[in-house]
Amino acid sequence: MIRRLIGMLAEAFSHVRKNLLHTLLSILGIVIGVAALVIILSMIDGMEKYALEQISSTTSLEAVMISTETTEVMDGVRMSKDSINALDYDQFEQMMAEAGIPGKGTAMLSFASRIHAGDTAKVGGMVQFISRLPVDRLEVVSGALPDEEMMKTGERVAVINVNCANELFPDTELPDVPGRKVGFDSLMYTIQAVVKNQRENEPAGIALPFATVPGNYLESKRLGYTIRAEDVTQVPVIEAKVKAWMLEHLGDHDMRVQTNEFRVEQVNRGFLLFRIIMGLIVGVSVVVGGIGIMNVMIISVTERIREIGIRKAVGAKKQQILLQFLSESVTISGLGSFLGLIAGILLTLGIVPILRAVTEAPFQAAFTVNTLIIVGILAVVIGVAFGTYPALKASRLDPVEAIRHE
Repeated sequence: MIRRLIGMLAEAFSHVRKNLLHTLLSILGIVIGVAALVIILSMIDGMEKYALEQISSTTSLEAVMISTETTEVMDGVRMSKDSINALDYDQFEQMMAEAGIPGKGTAMLSFASRIHAGDTAKVGGMVQFISRLPVDRLEVVSGALPDEEMMKTGERVAVINVNCANELFPDTELPDVPGRKVGFDSLMYTIQAVVKNQRENEPAGIALPFATVPGNYLESKRLGYTIRAEDVTQVPVIEAKVKAWMLEHLGDHDMRVQTNEFRVEQVNRGFLLFRIIMGLIVGVSVVVGGIGIMNVMIISVTERIREIGIRKAVGAKKQQILLQFLSESVTISGLGSFLGLIAGILLTLGIVPILRAVTEAPFQAAFTVNTLIIVGILAVVIGVAFGTYPALKASRLDPVEAIRHE
């Protein structure tokens, strides 16, 4: 069987080589279609990789976030809840100790406020009381981050971002900002460190030890918690344990548990939809290329009618004739797909530097095994789909009429 298949493919290559120029012109459509498909798939794969890298750099995928649902929807109207069954800080510490959660827990209280440094320097920004600083995600510009002991004992130290430092101390160099006083309302803190903004349009921000949060703020502000897993594979385990503990100890509670995995799922879903839509558009070119292959095969059958008649007269069966012409069709389709693959890769390599120069983004196209598999499957499908009719036409020829054909 394998020997017969190899023989058919060898004969198919022989016929393609005899009419090489005509074949190349006829498969130009499929070359263009496959090249466009390769460009689109490699670009989308590169965009997806770039998007996931951006998400990973700005968002911790190892984090499980617990927040308080303070509102509810009733008759299509969102309103504040009359009473809230929330997880307080003591219960959070109890949960971390009892539930055997493999991660580090952090309590956070965030809200917008006027941040000031003296009587005149003021800026609107975000105030965050936090029990543990995410030291792995903070890039220190000047000063030094408070250690865990300083955060636990409630020393009045603060960490501010560059935007906050520039707004409050416009005439002071960043290395000289640590040691200055900063605060909000009537609370004052000593700046311990200035950190780099985590995103370009980040507002002024100040981080303070959670142990210094006033009691009235815990009652009036929205308290949240973050549990950071050591590995992203532990996130589902932590999420399940948190939900089980709160259900057991709080009953019908108003806490929401979520992770950042939904962002990755949204990105993957969006790029999948984009792939399908662009694939359908490029499919038009592929169909045109398939019609070109059918045209080549019909011409080949017409030119070889006498040959087909002689083969049938000496005992060739319909199935053998059918397989012979299908193998030629797949060979032509494979040739067009291969040329399209090479053209697509070369064009992509030429387009990427232009995109990087225009967008100034570290974007790079990605050539994956999936792209090669899709091109290979496409070559076979096109060859079979558009070569079936000419092959059937050849296999059904009457040997006597075919031999007498002029």
